[in-house]
Amino acid sequence: MKDYTVSLKKIIDEFALEELYHIENTEEIMVCSTEINRPGLQMAGYYEFFDPARIQIFGKSEHCFLERFTPEKAKERVSEFFSRRPVAVVIARHLPFEETYINIAKEYGVPLFTTSESTSSFSSSLISFLNLHLAPRVTRHGVLVEVYGEGILLLGESGVGKSETAIELVKRGHRLIADDAVEIRRVSSKSLVGTAPDNIRHFIELRGIGIINASRIFGVGAVKLTEKINLVINMEPWDANKAYDRMGLESQTTEILGLDIPSLTIPVKPGRNLAVIIEVAAMNSRQKKLGYNAAEDLLKRLGMSDDFSAASTEKVTEPF
Repeated sequence: MKDYTVSLKKIIDEFALEELYHIENTEEIMVCSTEINRPGLQMAGYYEFFDPARIQIFGKSEHCFLERFTPEKAKERVSEFFSRRPVAVVIARHLPFEETYINIAKEYGVPLFTTSESTSSFSSSLISFLNLHLAPRVTRHGVLVEVYGEGILLLGESGVGKSETAIELVKRGHRLIADDAVEIRRVSSKSLVGTAPDNIRHFIELRGIGIINASRIFGVGAVKLTEKINLVINMEPWDANKAYDRMGLESQTTEILGLDIPSLTIPVKPGRNLAVIIEVAAMNSRQKKLGYNAAEDLLKRLGMSDDFSAASTEKVTEPF
């Protein structure tokens, strides 16, 4: 799988880092690791598993540890650390960093920054940022909308009605994330997040009308930059010879980037209000996550739950 990077300049801008030593062309310095490091062990002289690709964060513990040494010994430890040329070093809490140490960073060409945030707060925010921007990703032809707080990924062949359904959902108060091309990122072992490529964000193609900008027509409240993908809906032309699920007992999933996402197949034909159907699907998905399944409840009331206790589970695997 392809490895992704994010420029150091983007990190500087995102967190408004203040420069103690700033080298030129930070947009060309690429960060490739989602991991960060607190260099307390390195200040103690342990470098066996040190990874210079990680951003290094100095906090109160590292600062107080250095103060235990004589000035000469502390300078030696800091010099050894910067000689490993980490990709960048950030000093938390605006802790004082001696001019001697800043000069050492200049000597080895290591970007050095400071932030007012606490070590834990900054570390947490930075890890989330890196997980998002360095996540494995794939671009899929489809539409991503937010319906009642649920991220719904609409898939299907061109012309099946994905964009028209998205417009109807936006008119009903829901939000558009991406049309035509959805960039999907695996941000954790359990979560997928979808967004639109920058150059086509919030544009929708409607056959017979052309290209429209959803944020300009419906307002900025009708669009959103990113959304977690909670449900995949496969839209396909109605096939009279195909048996569609009428009870909702079968658990269907679609595999994306190694994760199984709950999915539904909705047949499309004239007269079906797809926007309303998708709204109901979103609400039903939320109920299932809360532990309620309407089909199982009905079978219990009819005294037929034992007959369906071994309901099959179907897994749909999409090629990526």
